[in-house]
Amino acid sequence: MTERRKRIDPEVPVDKRGVRDTGYKLNGKFIKVPEMIPELIVPDLTDFKLKPYVSYRAPDIIQSEFTAEDLFNVVYAKKIIGDFKGGKLNEDGTPKEPSPEEKLTSEEATLKARQTGSDIF
Repeated sequence: MTERRKRIDPEVPVDKRGVRDTGYKLNGKFIKVPEMIPELIVPDLTDFKLKPYVSYRAPDIIQSEFTAEDLFNVVYAKKIIGDFKGGKLNEDGTPKEPSPEEKLTSEEATLKARQTGSDIF
């Protein structure tokens, strides 16, 4: 017998492309496995205050690009200004009490930047 004749209603073909079975056949009987039935788990958003979408009426946020100068000002400027005002700079402009980052050579800084967990990549 062909597979089509084994079906209960041979006039209605069953297309199973992309659909997984929720069980298996054993001795000609289909055994349903509850763990194989897909289950959708959806969070309860009853008292959730945020909207699930962004309205088209939301104002556009225009932000300037973050430049190398901005990065320098955020990371290094405070220490340089503090060292200058406190008189903690040598005649050539190097700090008398360098921080651990300032003590690094260029090779050490490159290796540290390429370590796992750095923000370079």
